[in-house]
Amino acid sequence: MKQLIKNVRIINEGADFIGNIIIDNELIVSVSSKLPDNLSDYTVIDGQGETAIPGVIDDQVHFREPGLTHKADIFTESRAAVAGGVTSFMEMPNTNPQTVTINELNKKHELAAGKSLANYSFYFGATNDNLQEVKKIDTRKVCGVKVFMGSSTGNMLVDNEKTLQAIFAESPILIATHSEDESIIQANLKKFKEQYGNNILSEHHPLIRSAEACYKSSAKAVELAEKYGSKLHVLHLSTAKEMSLFSSAPIENKRITAEVCVHHLWFDDSYYKILGNKVRWNPAVKSATDREALFNALLNNKLDVVATDHAPHLLKEKMNGYLNSASGGPLVQHSLQVMLEMHLQNKIDITTVVEKMCHAPAKLFNINKRGFIKEGYFADIVLIDLNKPYTVSPENILYKCGWSPFEGYTFKSTITHTFVNGNLIYKNGNVNSDYRGMALSFDR
Repeated sequence: MKQLIKNVRIINEGADFIGNIIIDNELIVSVSSKLPDNLSDYTVIDGQGETAIPGVIDDQVHFREPGLTHKADIFTESRAAVAGGVTSFMEMPNTNPQTVTINELNKKHELAAGKSLANYSFYFGATNDNLQEVKKIDTRKVCGVKVFMGSSTGNMLVDNEKTLQAIFAESPILIATHSEDESIIQANLKKFKEQYGNNILSEHHPLIRSAEACYKSSAKAVELAEKYGSKLHVLHLSTAKEMSLFSSAPIENKRITAEVCVHHLWFDDSYYKILGNKVRWNPAVKSATDREALFNALLNNKLDVVATDHAPHLLKEKMNGYLNSASGGPLVQHSLQVMLEMHLQNKIDITTVVEKMCHAPAKLFNINKRGFIKEGYFADIVLIDLNKPYTVSPENILYKCGWSPFEGYTFKSTITHTFVNGNLIYKNGNVNSDYRGMALSFDR
């Protein structure tokens, strides 16, 4: 039977209107101000008082499978994702084993086909010696090539200059970079060890993984992309200085694009004294000045995409001393609520939230029939009550790691329904855990 979402406020492609959405199997078949004649032909959801947006596409997550499933796995984190209105994700290669061969990439697809509630794609990881594997990528099935131009969880640092040049010159698809200069980070860490020994504090993190380290590495990535004509997407920007590297052109006209994550828009270095290592990420959360510069760059289109870098660890892995604490945290269940909260604080228009979290990733990666509420597109749709408060608590956190940096915070909005490929997967706190999403495909 067809489904009808009626009388709902629809936010799509800059428009904001009351309308009705008809879903037939996996696809949207009608978006109209008129109701169909015979409502008995439909399963009806009355969307009165609710807002409909396309499903969020998160272009950077770490779901930790295979090899690190004590802290997260594809099932648990995709479940949290759909509860947060994220209907599609792109997952990173620094698992165990790392996704640096076509064989390991295929294994991840098999895992996701059996476990993921959301739609999925996986980055292929570049190393100092796997360029021939990179060249074998099927560009219709792989979202991008991930290059760690600074060390992070999993130690996939690409630091050979000739290799970097070859990747930028010969990658058949978009290159996504983690950009922090390792030599600067190690020099800073050495100084802090000399001064503090084993007593380095969490608030020293943005001084060790400094703005200078970020800028130098991001500038290097941009320089290589400009030299070789690469399609480059710089992930999780964190500093005001880096904004000078990017343009404000429409995303369709860019070869070099930039992403910002919700934690760099929400937190600043004052939170280290409140939450400690719970707000420790790589790149680090930095100053309030940096945060404001990032937000302004988002509004003026220097920053193209909002994502999470969802990277869960167990609390016991986070709450060690600085030298033994893991960087990263769980975010995918609450990222949309964070951005909607900023909208409700009159900081950003809701159409811009939808552009940066739904439309822009679809355009950037050339995703087939997703990211919009349009006839003929897959019915990835989220319904939101912008007037219903939602408090993050241990009882409603769905991450396998069981915690959130937003625990105890009351958002002004609640995600009520999430449709994935026309299937109602999440409704008012309940998840249909039997459904499995689809592999994303790319029009390239």
